[in-house]
Amino acid sequence: MSTVELDVRNQAGLPRGAAKAAPRTHRSFGDPAFRVITLICGLAVAIAMFTLAGVLIFNSWTAISELGVGFLTTVAWAPSNGRYGALAALAGTAMTTAVAMLIAVPLALVIALLLTELVPPGIARVVGTGIEMLAAIPSFIFGMWGLFVLVPFMQESVAPWVTESWLGQVPLIRPGATFQGGGFSILTAGLVLALMVLPYITAFSRDVLLMVPRVTKEAGYGMGSTTWEVLRRISLRYALSGIVGATFIGLGRALGETMAVAYLVGGDFLTVPKSLFDPGTTVASLIALQFNEATTALDVSALTALGLVLFVITMVFQVVAHVWLRRSQRTAGGRA
Repeated sequence: MSTVELDVRNQAGLPRGAAKAAPRTHRSFGDPAFRVITLICGLAVAIAMFTLAGVLIFNSWTAISELGVGFLTTVAWAPSNGRYGALAALAGTAMTTAVAMLIAVPLALVIALLLTELVPPGIARVVGTGIEMLAAIPSFIFGMWGLFVLVPFMQESVAPWVTESWLGQVPLIRPGATFQGGGFSILTAGLVLALMVLPYITAFSRDVLLMVPRVTKEAGYGMGSTTWEVLRRISLRYALSGIVGATFIGLGRALGETMAVAYLVGGDFLTVPKSLFDPGTTVASLIALQFNEATTALDVSALTALGLVLFVITMVFQVVAHVWLRRSQRTAGGRA
């Protein structure tokens, strides 16, 4: 061994014989394979989405070319008379989804905060398990429950009280010309939808809130903040993106729910509901109820066009949510 090598070894403080051990480079097969697999999975999701959009556009092109924009502005759905109008279904979808989300989102957020911040872990586990089991119930069970329990209650108790009180003169509550007792109505379907999307929003919001660093919350308490201030200024801000994601998962479920809504919404394809107590229809229930009765290519194409409209609405909501989240995070970072 030369003098230079001995000096280098002594200066580095290496033990005797360490200079003889040359570094060995290992090329792991796992990392490249993992990258390839994840790339394939990501591309598969993108390809599936674009394929779905392409199939919908291809199969609905007949209705798009023959009906044009009038398909979205015509009210009545009467294929026997050559009338294909999506407006009543779109209005019913918007109203039932709005009722469901206005009820489910605040309630789910309160339950999630309760489970993560205010109750003992044992109670939180029991309640959380019950919520997860509620999410596993098939949709037609919710529809049957609404049919046998909620419809009679709405028809015998809620609707008569509303129509006889001052609430009966409030717009969107005052029964319209198609009022049929208030049992099978937009409101009934919206209430069942709220119960159906509640466990999804609650479970995802709870999981996101559990990821808030405990040291951050303890720092807030150490500075003299109250429980409400910690929840509002720390937990909710930290989990905002996850809560918005959970909300849009519930929104997608509400927009696409079929059988439970078909049982309860009333099935009125001919008019736009003027009141929450009026019967109506939704895009998903209209497709489910009419698809087997489609006899011509235009019938099938029009129903497929309804599915395309629902697909576009969902994508628009997703894009708006992502844009809003990025702007809010950028604003929060600037303030910090």
